[in-house]
Amino acid sequence: MDDLVSPKYQMQLVNSVEKAIWDEYKTYKQVRLYINKWHKSDDYNNWENFIIVEKSNKEIDLTLTLHNMSGTDLLKAAIDLGVDTPDFIPSIPTFKNELKSEFKTAYNIFTTAHKQIETDPSTAIGLANSALESIIKEILKDNRISNKITGNETLYKLTTIILKEFNLTNNEHPIEIKTIGSSLLAINQAIEKLRSEKTNFHGKTNADYLITDTLYAYFVVNSVATVGLFLNSYYKNKFPKQTPVFNEDDLPF
Repeated sequence: MDDLVSPKYQMQLVNSVEKAIWDEYKTYKQVRLYINKWHKSDDYNNWENFIIVEKSNKEIDLTLTLHNMSGTDLLKAAIDLGVDTPDFIPSIPTFKNELKSEFKTAYNIFTTAHKQIETDPSTAIGLANSALESIIKEILKDNRISNKITGNETLYKLTTIILKEFNLTNNEHPIEIKTIGSSLLAINQAIEKLRSEKTNFHGKTNADYLITDTLYAYFVVNSVATVGLFLNSYYKNKFPKQTPVFNEDDLPF
């Protein structure tokens, strides 16, 4: 993972992480305690994952300490603090902003998934799947959409319904448009299968394959953000928000 986080990007990330830490923790003592959570050492082998730098007054020098952290640890801290990482997972900041204003349940699920990428890739993928399910369910609640759902549909079934409602699978469309619709269905089916068969969301035995590589989690979570952004944008275009009709009879006087 370290070789994927370029030195230039790490320089930018240090500034964002440092600001986020001081916004969250107001004293040097709290900051040091937080940094200690990321610090690991082995006195027997004379090893530590990064050096905690102190100023002359023995307070932590946060800037130099963060620069001593590996790209992986720095990225983990950024995600833990809710710092957006657009150069590493580009769709996520925009997606979170969309969710926060329109899909509160999905926002909470997706934010948790984002934070779990480094510590628990399997759970992150499962939660990302759940967030996408939540978004589609909210869209399909619109009373202008004819196909009603029971609430027990899988991501694959929900995607089939919404693609039909969005008219993306119509035979009258050019083959390229139909291909995009089919690809969206294939992507969501693959995400659902990963959640069901390769994560710990369902019972697993020792012989079952379980995703533990963070790269897969980044790939899936970013894919969910991209698909979710498209579906929400298409929905807002096809079904614009209805303006409340003003009725003088509703006035209290």
